[in-house]
Amino acid sequence: MKTRTLLVIPALLAVAACTSSHSDADDAVASDASAAAMPALADAGALQPADEFLAHIAKHCGQAYEGRILVNEPKPAEPDAFEGKRLVMHVRGCDAPRERLEIPFHVGDDHSRTWILTRLPEGLRLKHDHRHQDGSPDEMTLYGGDSRDAGSAERQRFPVDAESIAMFEKGGLNASLENTWAMEIHPDTFIYELSRPNGRMFKVEFDLTRPVELPPTPWGW
Repeated sequence: MKTRTLLVIPALLAVAACTSSHSDADDAVASDASAAAMPALADAGALQPADEFLAHIAKHCGQAYEGRILVNEPKPAEPDAFEGKRLVMHVRGCDAPRERLEIPFHVGDDHSRTWILTRLPEGLRLKHDHRHQDGSPDEMTLYGGDSRDAGSAERQRFPVDAESIAMFEKGGLNASLENTWAMEIHPDTFIYELSRPNGRMFKVEFDLTRPVELPPTPWGW
């Protein structure tokens, strides 16, 4: 299925070999990233929800987790790009976890998607990086939005931004003009969500209690 078609269906998801076992080195990487993601209380005062949210995700740096579709409504008339595929998220891009995290989202053998979370002065930004197999950017890439409220340490929402609306209008993706994305991080699960006012809801839940073998490097990275 062509990448552009993938984006229309609920997509807009907009995500060295390793085993699922934890080594001391793996734990050290995750621990270091989590610690780095927490601003010093003496300097920053009470942590903001956006900082706590990033820190909770950063605890999983270097790990990959398998997911399942929780909600896909209304049910597509035809099989979409995600049904029946193995869904894996991989927390990587942890060089500056207080400022940015990259989370490739692998759908079967399609390694085109990466979620990018960036810390802004006023909150968080979510962008969806889409690339072709040769590494070149897709026509529809880097769409997303900024959080408009403080959110919480467990959940952040990202209404579609003006840049993405212009991109969708140009590409004829009118159904996406009112997109809102959300992410949730809990001790045992991570959730990615896409919703629209017309009742569209797509939600994937990842099991954080069972790390899996790392997937291939996402295309173009």
